[in-house]
Amino acid sequence: MTDGSRAAETETARPLEAFDAVVWDLDGTLVHLQVDWDVVTRDVADVFEAAGVDAAGVDLWGMLDLADQSDLRDDIETVIGEHEDTGARRSARLPHADAVGQFDAEGVCSLNCERACRTALDVHDLARDVDAVVGRDTVATRKPDPEPLLETLRRLGADPSGAVFVGDSRRDALTAERAGVAFRYVPGGPSGH
Repeated sequence: MTDGSRAAETETARPLEAFDAVVWDLDGTLVHLQVDWDVVTRDVADVFEAAGVDAAGVDLWGMLDLADQSDLRDDIETVIGEHEDTGARRSARLPHADAVGQFDAEGVCSLNCERACRTALDVHDLARDVDAVVGRDTVATRKPDPEPLLETLRRLGADPSGAVFVGDSRRDALTAERAGVAFRYVPGGPSGH
């Protein structure tokens, strides 16, 4: 067993209460946004087509990169954000949401836009217990880049070494690893590992 594996094993055994800060992913961890991502992808593709930009064969997250390259980011964010906000209003609360509010410092770091995160937190009466929210559009980069998670921790006044990120996807785990933050998977999350 390598030192890294031992450290990860030790971190996995450490209860959430032992950390100074808990940062939650949103969709698939605390709530399930009711979003038809195929419809979102088609609507975003329509924006590219109207602008004369070829987005054929590009997935939705790749379209965000293409939006940056073609100066369409604001238009694309508007389309995705509308779908996410509507999906947040109709979102289903997941079991891990019951743990929110049990820790001294809590934040949300999500691949969803900040507005949708705040909407979902309000809908499920979680907003008062979350001290920081960082969405896809809050900072210049998005998960798995570590900056969104690190910005969440800065807003919480927490050191990465004393924090844990709770999420449902391999992207979340990679974000935590790159940020030097402990990580916990949510079993059975819809995003998978």
